[in-house]
Amino acid sequence: MSELNKIALKILSNGKGILAADESNGTMTKRLDSVNVQSSPENRLLFRETLFSSESMTDCIGGVILYDETINQSSSSGKKIPKLISDTGALTGIKVDTGAKVLANSAEEKITEGLDGLRERLKKYYQLGARFTKWRGVYSISKKYPSQLAINSNAHALARYSALVQECGMVPIVEPEVLMDGEHSADDCLSKTSEVIQKCFEELIVHKIDLTGIILKPNMVLAGNKSKNKISNEEVSLKTLECLKKSVPNEVPGIAFLSGGQSEIEATENLNLINKNNNTNFIMTYSYGRALQQSALKFWSKDIKNIKETQNIFNHRAKMNTLAAQGKWSSELENK
Repeated sequence: MSELNKIALKILSNGKGILAADESNGTMTKRLDSVNVQSSPENRLLFRETLFSSESMTDCIGGVILYDETINQSSSSGKKIPKLISDTGALTGIKVDTGAKVLANSAEEKITEGLDGLRERLKKYYQLGARFTKWRGVYSISKKYPSQLAINSNAHALARYSALVQECGMVPIVEPEVLMDGEHSADDCLSKTSEVIQKCFEELIVHKIDLTGIILKPNMVLAGNKSKNKISNEEVSLKTLECLKKSVPNEVPGIAFLSGGQSEIEATENLNLINKNNNTNFIMTYSYGRALQQSALKFWSKDIKNIKETQNIFNHRAKMNTLAAQGKWSSELENK
């Protein structure tokens, strides 16, 4: 077992998942504005520290993805944030791409940037305590998209990123997100997501990536948010498994789904059914941002000093998702 494989399994095993707390300052400002809290470095840190010091961190969270601002901050007790996280038994991760920009020669699509200077940044993050990283490619679905250009360009970037990350002794999260925005059917999502993931693995193999030392972070297979043909949660789970079985090499240790605009309950219920129906060797868990934090954020915004109750709400959500990652969630437990 390689060192990278050990790190990946430590993050994903025993029903544990990943807390994606890597919102850029712009995104975090939108989230805080939506609940009427001023987006200052202090408030962004206070909310995140509230989550990172909650008790479910020990039982439910295997890794936390941070943003550059947060990995350099210290908690109210003076502990560096990576130390606060590692003291719970979780590992520190870091988002290292610099965002999705317009793809040249395909103006309606995006390419993720951030490869320039990445090797040096990774060394710095490793010294700060990071042991895994994240890079997100985004793809739209329509009659024309995703184009071959977008599929190939983003796969190539994800592979080059992964090579630099593994060289530095860290585990890359490979996140090709086929967005749920649009009128497309679940079958369109199935075929496009399969094509995107297959191309990513072709490039990862060309770049000699150790597949036992990565984590795949894909979208679930869903109908578009404007589609008239929604599918049941059971169908979501079966189509998602069909996609992954034909697209992901067996060496990959685990898959941590993004929530991608699903509600908190939907994201939990779909993950639970995926695990109930999972007849692969892959660990199937969660890497959620909003679907872990939204209820806690809403509550916290009413009184940012009420740490305990905010943590209770986050603990419940984390616990529900960890049950779902083992196929043990139920609506009775949800509403207890």
